[in-house]
Amino acid sequence: MIYIGIDVAKDKHDCFITNSDSEVLFKAFTIFNNLDGFNDLYQKIESVMDDVTKVKVGLEATGHYSYNLLGYLIDKGLPTYVINPLHTNLYRKSLSLRQTKTDKVDARTIASMLMSDVNLKSYSDISYHNEELKSLTRYRFDKVKERAKLKSSVSRLVCILFPELEKLVPTLHMASVYAMLSEFPGAKQVADAHLTRLTNLLSESSKGRYGKETAIAFRNAARTSIGSNMAAKSLELKHTIKLIRELTSDIDEIEHEIKLIMDEINSPILSIPGINYRMGAMIIAEIGDFNRFNSPDKILAYAGFSPSTYQSGQLDGAYSHMEKRGSRYLRYALYNAAKYVCNWDPTFAEYLAKKRAEGKHYNVAISHAVKKLVRVIYHLEKTNQQYIKAV
Repeated sequence: MIYIGIDVAKDKHDCFITNSDSEVLFKAFTIFNNLDGFNDLYQKIESVMDDVTKVKVGLEATGHYSYNLLGYLIDKGLPTYVINPLHTNLYRKSLSLRQTKTDKVDARTIASMLMSDVNLKSYSDISYHNEELKSLTRYRFDKVKERAKLKSSVSRLVCILFPELEKLVPTLHMASVYAMLSEFPGAKQVADAHLTRLTNLLSESSKGRYGKETAIAFRNAARTSIGSNMAAKSLELKHTIKLIRELTSDIDEIEHEIKLIMDEINSPILSIPGINYRMGAMIIAEIGDFNRFNSPDKILAYAGFSPSTYQSGQLDGAYSHMEKRGSRYLRYALYNAAKYVCNWDPTFAEYLAKKRAEGKHYNVAISHAVKKLVRVIYHLEKTNQQYIKAV
């Protein structure tokens, strides 16, 4: 067996190659973080290996710095292992009392870990390409959050410029309202608008839902409005709506890419009532390879849903609280997915009602539903079965 340890950095990577007999095949050497460097490493590995299945390549999880090298190694078919830096550090300390840490020492330490730890699981092609889905779902999460802030700004500005408008529409955040406010950003502008222009604008943007009657109602309300006539605020409102439209277009594009990947994955998680491809994608992306987890409880711990207790001597915490460590994205996705599933699936709705009847707060009851949901998802993913809804 050939073992390759790689210490990853931004501009260069230190490598060490040995075999099962602890024979040094290549002393610690440095490659640059470019294609020439990657090819140099592969040529060295190729020169000493007979069978690709008898090779183990290990590198530390260093965020985006290792991503390109990881992809290159997987594309070459090399079994690659991503190791937690904390584990590397603890392993290095266990080997020696000396506080020696250099990049070349780390590369050798990683190779040594590969030799000694038979329980390490290789980073599969599925895991690598799952990173793309994770990038998309997190990017969408941030974009949606950004858009929500802008929508709050629109509500604030309308309250200053045309406060009566909010009572005339189901929500301010609809295409027809945005179209009107983009052209007439305030009560004064709406009051002075030509009725035909205002009618056409509302009709086109609402696809015929609103017409002359609505235009008259808006204009009459604007003419008796207490809204301030502030050019600066009106300009801010126009620009904010423009940004929201741009973000919405970006989100639609991101969601299209997410759906393409989810269609390809064809995960059974989407068979659960209440989980759409967006929420399902976030859960799948954050969990990654289900084989990494021995049980549903491990996924719950990873998401930060494990209860934490405090006990010391005679002091014993009366209540357990959720740790709220781990992946905040997974925690968010599971919590919201559980709420939707409880609305759409009779079994989960009954389970939630039972927990509420026991006197549990709604949020606590939902956290119990999350645990049940994770057990279901784990089973479906491990067995590749579809969810069967209770009649």
